[in-house]
Amino acid sequence: MNDTIYTKIKALPPLSDTVVRIQKICNDPDSSIADLSKIVEGDPMLIANILRSANSPLYGFSREINDVSRAISLFGMATVKGFALSSAVKRSFNINLSPYNMGEEKFLIISSMQNALMLSWYKEVDSSMLDILSPASFLMEIGKIVLANELIEQGLGDKFRDAIKNVKSIQELAEIENKFFNISNEVVTASIFEQWNLEKELVDVILHSNNPMNAPTYIKDYCVAVQIVKSAVNIFYQLEDEYLEKYTLPMIKKANLDKEVFLQAIKKVKEQ
Repeated sequence: MNDTIYTKIKALPPLSDTVVRIQKICNDPDSSIADLSKIVEGDPMLIANILRSANSPLYGFSREINDVSRAISLFGMATVKGFALSSAVKRSFNINLSPYNMGEEKFLIISSMQNALMLSWYKEVDSSMLDILSPASFLMEIGKIVLANELIEQGLGDKFRDAIKNVKSIQELAEIENKFFNISNEVVTASIFEQWNLEKELVDVILHSNNPMNAPTYIKDYCVAVQIVKSAVNIFYQLEDEYLEKYTLPMIKKANLDKEVFLQAIKKVKEQ
């Protein structure tokens, strides 16, 4: 099954010209919001996605936003790259996550919540790290789409759904994924990123996000941040106090991060 998954990843269509150009603009330190806006304005579906998100309560912008350039300015380049890659996911995959006991709408809501939390949190911690953390937080779960499709094709959807019924943590979920596939969501997601020629840092951050202490030093802090956000918002729990207290806040303490800054970010996302 592992080989089958890799074969399917290799067969994925390349990123669209628009997404490739957006990626290039976002990775160019000399580019501007105006440069990015020109590219985005050529993709009506992406414009609609960005404006819909800008006016979503999750991001907490204070007034209605109808101008895509204004939305791009508020989100920042890295987050817009995340939106573009999210659009590529929708175009490239048949999203059926029934083995994970959720529909496409819930999956997309969770992805948006993960991104909103990361943005709110790391704007106060180190905004320069959002170049990697923002798109990573948007896309950290896309490997589940491939795994779910494989489970359905193999007739194992019900068996997998039963296996995760009483799972309480993302670590337990990764163990079950490995039991079924000898591969986890994180490995699949990183392989998709490699197939799409995304930055090595982004690939490695996702790959090591379940075990940050084993990550290369230069990305360790990024991996910790992704793991913490994934612990706070995942397919089982979305910012529930009991779960945060038991699983997420101990991670904050272990990483010597400011607990109050994190809790303020959670409060902001919860209030929306």
